[in-house]
Amino acid sequence: MKYIIVGLGSFGSSLASALTSQGHEVIAIDRNMQKVEAYKEVITHTICMDATDDYTVNGLPIRDTDIIVVAIGEDQGANIMATALFKTLNAKRLISRSINPLHEKVLQAIGIDAIFHPEQESAMRWAKRLSTRYFVDSFELTDNFSIVEIGIPTPLIGKTIATLQLENKFNIKLLSTMRYEYYEDSFGRKLSKPIIQGLATPEQILQENDVLVVYGANKHIHTFLRSVGVKVH
Repeated sequence: MKYIIVGLGSFGSSLASALTSQGHEVIAIDRNMQKVEAYKEVITHTICMDATDDYTVNGLPIRDTDIIVVAIGEDQGANIMATALFKTLNAKRLISRSINPLHEKVLQAIGIDAIFHPEQESAMRWAKRLSTRYFVDSFELTDNFSIVEIGIPTPLIGKTIATLQLENKFNIKLLSTMRYEYYEDSFGRKLSKPIIQGLATPEQILQENDVLVVYGANKHIHTFLRSVGVKVH
């Protein structure tokens, strides 16, 4: 997958480095040349530029980029301007950093796809979340075991849970399935909320838009994903 990471602070540089190490193509941008030089050996591409400048941003391969992450944290105004600019340029998927509650409301009003809070979430967790097409979210119990939300891979639609044989074949357990319900708030912003469908049962038929809530060792979860054609690193 291809990414543009805007801002090479602690979170942005860690995220860009992690995604590069997983084999993805990353373009990392910062207006500080020292930061650009510092990470040029560990990130696919590093560019010194102002991400709030319409002319220079237009030169980026936005149409060919799967996800754009605005990780600017020290300058709230620059964060908002860069986010709004990428939104107007029709980024496929746009994620931005929230600095405070008011800032988050502005980002929601812009209509981006997701908001992250680096003070509460690690760059490695986001690297995992962004690097797999079907990955929704995860909660790491230890270094090796996680509870993971996975958007249902196409080959599994219409199958019963029993036919997957998750415990016998992969040593993982499907705890539940859920779906995200989308709605507009009073400001016209598109929001979502999870709808839990209860404990998974063997006879349950998996449907399009289901999200699988799976528990197990990370390596076993990856084996399961690869078995249904999902690329993981």
